[in-house]
Amino acid sequence: MLLDYLQHRRDCPLDREIINKPIEELVQEVHKDPSKAADLLHTYGKVALKAHAKTNCVTEVLIEDAEKWIKDGSINFKGPLAGIPVSLKDTIDVKDYDSSVGVTCNVHKPKTEDGVTVKLLKELGAVPYIKTNIPITLLSFESSNDLWGRSTNPYNSKYTPGGSTGGEGALLAMGGRIGIGSDVAGSVRCPAHFSGIYSLKCSTGRWPKLGMTTSMPGQDGIPAVYSPMARTLNDLFYFTRAVLEKGTYNYDYSCHPIPWRADVVKEYKEKKTMRIGVLRTDGVVDPSPACKRALEMTEAALRRAGHEIIEINPPEPYEALYLASRLLCADGLDTVRGFFRTGEWNDRGVAQMRFYAKLPSPIKYFYYLWVRYIRRDTLWAGLLRDWHRTTTTEYWALIGRREAYKRKWWEYWQATNLDFIIAPPNATPAVPHDGMHDAVSSCGYTFMFNLLDYSAGVIPVTHVDKTKDQLPAGFNIRKLNGIARGAYKLYDANEMHGLPVGVQVIGRRLEEEKVLALMERVEDALGDDKFKLLDVD
Repeated sequence: MLLDYLQHRRDCPLDREIINKPIEELVQEVHKDPSKAADLLHTYGKVALKAHAKTNCVTEVLIEDAEKWIKDGSINFKGPLAGIPVSLKDTIDVKDYDSSVGVTCNVHKPKTEDGVTVKLLKELGAVPYIKTNIPITLLSFESSNDLWGRSTNPYNSKYTPGGSTGGEGALLAMGGRIGIGSDVAGSVRCPAHFSGIYSLKCSTGRWPKLGMTTSMPGQDGIPAVYSPMARTLNDLFYFTRAVLEKGTYNYDYSCHPIPWRADVVKEYKEKKTMRIGVLRTDGVVDPSPACKRALEMTEAALRRAGHEIIEINPPEPYEALYLASRLLCADGLDTVRGFFRTGEWNDRGVAQMRFYAKLPSPIKYFYYLWVRYIRRDTLWAGLLRDWHRTTTTEYWALIGRREAYKRKWWEYWQATNLDFIIAPPNATPAVPHDGMHDAVSSCGYTFMFNLLDYSAGVIPVTHVDKTKDQLPAGFNIRKLNGIARGAYKLYDANEMHGLPVGVQVIGRRLEEEKVLALMERVEDALGDDKFKLLDVD
């Protein structure tokens, strides 16, 4: 365990010079003297120790092997990431280590070789050193399982750091440098929003996906995409560029032969005036006061910078939530449940979805009728009506609707000539532990862009303020639809005071370079309002 291995380093002060130094300078120093890679490893090992002690974010500890890799030539210290420690979501395969995915059936089954991502990192000069916690099914905005326990938010231990790449969110918020996670419904963007860090969800085909272990093998209706995360935007930009310049398509057959496009970065860093769409609500769960304020802060900053703000009315976001939910859970969640052994605990949100999928049809239909015609809740009823294991015929029809929906968005974007869109990453800040039981369907702001396969990033903007972010007088949760009630049941500005709040920056498909450049433009526009990162003790 991490605590045992690093016990002798507990009282050693952190090397703040390393922590605060730009990544470019760290790489240059290792190029000149490869032995300095060990200093970086030990510094970030101590960071991980402190982060784990506070948030329980770590699963596997690679540090002892990483010390050997540094010495035996396994890592290319002439590469653009020379010596930079990189943390990995638990699902990423590393030789001689389990990829547990939080279930006991994967324990004591170490991988026989490094996955593609780890091979690529080592060739770039990076040092994999920690694996981080996840939810048991990878289908939750919480990160908890029977094997590794529950990860907590570094700002408030009563709340989750996010999911499914939640361990990364906690580690990076507390001083980690760079991490890699995966995203199928918001799983790198949600932790960035909940934990106050930066992330980029790539489109399919830009980032390697081979050499990973999943809870849903074969699920391709909404493909999961592996993507980068970082404590700072500069690190996120540098790391993504280094990986894409190497040519991910040389390592993974599923990656498109698209090199890093420096000309796109230059264009959007220099473009003086841009047309920016604002997605104020997904029409299902209106953003909470804290998330609305973060969006409005960003909008105001972009207006001050001279950009044109466009009120958008895109193709129905509810349709995206409906389609994405049906496609992702088309098997009735049988596959994820098939990895459980007797007695293993399930995520409460996933358990609720599976319970409803397995209800006898007559009972389910009567419940649908009650919600639709007695409660008059058409949105919640629409999800409930077809929530079952789909037939092949139904699945093909859903794929057809997905493609038609993508076309509508393409046509809308063509007609409006937007440069990018800003939106909330979620309706609320971080949810309290076990909150996904109520908020399981409140994922539309991120899920929509998985369905569309768009490139999207998240930057932290502000913190919840117990004075500014109270619900308005007369707010009545009973008037909300069932999905929104589940989210707002958890919203409490007093309890959430100090939690991070982010904003989502959205481009179109395969626009990773553009989105990174735009994230920089947004953060520059915020100026003095720029988010203050959590101090590294």
